[in-house]
Amino acid sequence: MEKAYKKYFWLFVLPTLIAFTLFFVIPFIMGIVLSFCKFTTVTNAHFVGLTNYIKAFSNKDFLNALWFTTKFTVVSVITVNVFAFILAYALTRGVKGTNLFRTTFFMPNLIGGIVLGYIWQLIINGVLAKFGVTITADPKYGFWGMVVLMNWQLIGYMMIIYIAGIQNIPTELVEAAKIDGAGKMQALFKVTIPMVMSSITICLFLTLTNSFKLFDQNYALTAGGPAKKTSMLALDIYNTFYGRNGWEGVGQAKAVIFFILVGILALTQLYFTRRKEVES
Repeated sequence: MEKAYKKYFWLFVLPTLIAFTLFFVIPFIMGIVLSFCKFTTVTNAHFVGLTNYIKAFSNKDFLNALWFTTKFTVVSVITVNVFAFILAYALTRGVKGTNLFRTTFFMPNLIGGIVLGYIWQLIINGVLAKFGVTITADPKYGFWGMVVLMNWQLIGYMMIIYIAGIQNIPTELVEAAKIDGAGKMQALFKVTIPMVMSSITICLFLTLTNSFKLFDQNYALTAGGPAKKTSMLALDIYNTFYGRNGWEGVGQAKAVIFFILVGILALTQLYFTRRKEVES
């Protein structure tokens, strides 16, 4: 079996490896190189050093987008995971109709981001119309609108992961806690939460990266309005690259910065939460 595995290994790996190299590795390297260039197409690029990065960090729209994205990510990560865990905990207590509830809560995750953004734009504007405003009348409407949208889309998905983690807790461990006199809250914080740290790690990673990289929902819901005050990083990069002539290099530099930020945040979160897994 091992000889057959070695014999056909490259036969199965090579097509995927070639596709990965052509459509990810090479464009990624080219993107980093182009971030140091001024260009309109890849054939007329010329090196300008750190000029694009200096323009990116001195660009007010980019800094506003960074701050807005950070606030949105913090609020979304907390709310999505808290509500998802509460639902998962409730639905593993033997509630009637559990499978129906799981399916219902998970369904929003199946809707595409653009469609979801326009649906919630109609809903929120319908509510705000009673006050004579729209979602782009004030940045706070757009901010909380996106938080609600993100929660509605991701809570069901995270809930399924938490349910899997809770159901994998050994029953004898729970019973031992009860025998030792642990109350419901003590069992929750001393047994359940420590034992589902692997699920918490996954859910935090997914919500953190998805929140920071949000684009299509942002584009459909507010398009950055009013006056780009609700633009997130991905949308600001898109507008820089395609909306400003001669700023393609700056847009590419912003994309590299964006990649580094997401990578640092994700790896830092994984490092700290995985340490908790070992401790538990």
